[in-house]
Amino acid sequence: MTITQSNRWPWLVALLLCGWLLYQLTPILSPFLVGILLAYLGDPLVDRLERWKLSRTWGVVAVFTLFSLLLVLLILVLVPMLGKQLMHLYQLTPLALDWLQLEALPWMQMQFGLEEDFWRFDRVKQAITDNLGSTTDVVGLILSQATASGLALLAWLGNLLLVPVVGFYLLRDWDLIMAKLRKLLPRRREAMVVGLMRECHEVIGAFLRGQLLVMLALAVVYASGLMLIGLQLGLLIGVLAGLASIVPYMGFVVGIGAAIVAVLFQSGIDLYLLLGVAAVFTVGQLLEGMLLTPLLVGDRIGLHPVAVIFAVLAGGQLFGFTGVLLALPVAAVIMVLLRHVHDLYKLSDLYAPAEPPSQP
Repeated sequence: MTITQSNRWPWLVALLLCGWLLYQLTPILSPFLVGILLAYLGDPLVDRLERWKLSRTWGVVAVFTLFSLLLVLLILVLVPMLGKQLMHLYQLTPLALDWLQLEALPWMQMQFGLEEDFWRFDRVKQAITDNLGSTTDVVGLILSQATASGLALLAWLGNLLLVPVVGFYLLRDWDLIMAKLRKLLPRRREAMVVGLMRECHEVIGAFLRGQLLVMLALAVVYASGLMLIGLQLGLLIGVLAGLASIVPYMGFVVGIGAAIVAVLFQSGIDLYLLLGVAAVFTVGQLLEGMLLTPLLVGDRIGLHPVAVIFAVLAGGQLFGFTGVLLALPVAAVIMVLLRHVHDLYKLSDLYAPAEPPSQP
């Protein structure tokens, strides 16, 4: 039975109703989306363990054990070190304002002919200095905020505990769920829909698995190199540069800029540290361009860097953290669909060349 003009409206109403329902359920969707992400990332590993004659359930247990060990290592080792460097960065903020007020801003005033009281950074510095002593007790601050919003904390902890439960069951039944969804497809359109989903899977898988591994590797390279040359904020800047590498070349620009500023505040114009920073980021770019991206990502993504930035910002603006999680997969699906729409357009009569005028 084909969908005619008369029975098309119920499908449209149902689609709009589903969209409205999802929008209303946005506050509780985050643990389920994170669980789906964990299941999607872990499915290839479980499939490989199944090929090694391990049952699906035990393969899921092994993968979740690996994820749990990585998370515990992150919490016990990396988070305290990052916390110390964040506190150190916060304590350096008045010194940065001093440099801006006494050196950078007078130079800009001379160059651009600005008035002497054009900048008011002395008030900002005073406010930060006054609050610096009250923020040293981070645990007390967190506990006071948690006491003030106990219900919100309980809801957040509940969502956090839901993530491994949802991820475990989805990963265990992933192949079964995919098979049932395929059986629901219209028989005459199954091949076309499966082909589109395969392309979307290649794009999303290449980005989520490949690009995340590239980001992790670059964060390790940058942080290790900067800490090795003696930069005090090396770990923080390296992690920041690795996260910014979700957009090509942004990690390099953000990281080397932040590292140069950190060198200037740490020891002035130190040629050794500046050359070390340049060497670390040069090695990182060479590894990314010649080894990491071709090996882990390849040329299957097709997402323009501007499209990545716009998708993340738009998703966060519309749906908050849930929108950020959905932004890149949705952008990848839209990109695949637009590619096919472009091919259909070039085959249509609208794109056909104009016919030559007929001779009288």
